[in-house]
Amino acid sequence: MLRNCARLVFGLGQSTLNFHRCPAFCQVSLGLYRTTPCCSQARTMITNSSFQDPRKDFSLPNSSWKKEMLDLYNKFMELTKDGTWKSLPSYNVTVLHLPDFEPSSPRSTRLFTRNLDVEGAGMEYAMFMNLEDKRVICLFQPGPYVEGAPGFTHGGCIATILDAVSGMSAIYTAGKVMTANLNINYRNPLPLGSVVVVESYVEKIEGRKIFISCQARSADDTILYSEATALFIRLNWTEGEKTSP
Repeated sequence: MLRNCARLVFGLGQSTLNFHRCPAFCQVSLGLYRTTPCCSQARTMITNSSFQDPRKDFSLPNSSWKKEMLDLYNKFMELTKDGTWKSLPSYNVTVLHLPDFEPSSPRSTRLFTRNLDVEGAGMEYAMFMNLEDKRVICLFQPGPYVEGAPGFTHGGCIATILDAVSGMSAIYTAGKVMTANLNINYRNPLPLGSVVVVESYVEKIEGRKIFISCQARSADDTILYSEATALFIRLNWTEGEKTSP
């Protein structure tokens, strides 16, 4: 019996190793994405690709986006023309794009949600902000590298996107903030490759505290995948200071 258990563990380890060696493995086996170069070709793509460029805006469409994702993106881009909505860019080295940042040394860090070099493999998303309503809409498509239960998005990945979208509502309302509390209810499992609309809005502001509500729903609005409430704390805030940047 012990010998059989050892064989099982060893077999699982080998399977995991092969999975990481070949980025195309999960894409082909799940039937969700186009085939990408394997093994040595993939390693070359990771080290030499344009995805390393800190100037690249990762919120722009790419070939991994499903038609449903692209249609929603184009819809919101139309809404930005009259100023009602604003498209929010997203870079893998965010700090380099801050207006008051002066780099003193090369950056070795990268934004957690943009740290994969294969389009469609991780978290594909684009955010839009309605400044008047203090509301953020995020179009989200989880890839095969964020799997939890087989075929479904990991709960930690869902928590990350809920935190990121909620944080944007807080940032554009109150300036620099940090997450103090994030309370999530997972309502339905989220299949990999789904197109999801994540929406957050500011419920209230009490001094330096920003209270946010957030939901992740299917693109056709028929399935509630998860919902959350969050508390963000405004940094460098003093009593009597205005709550908007």
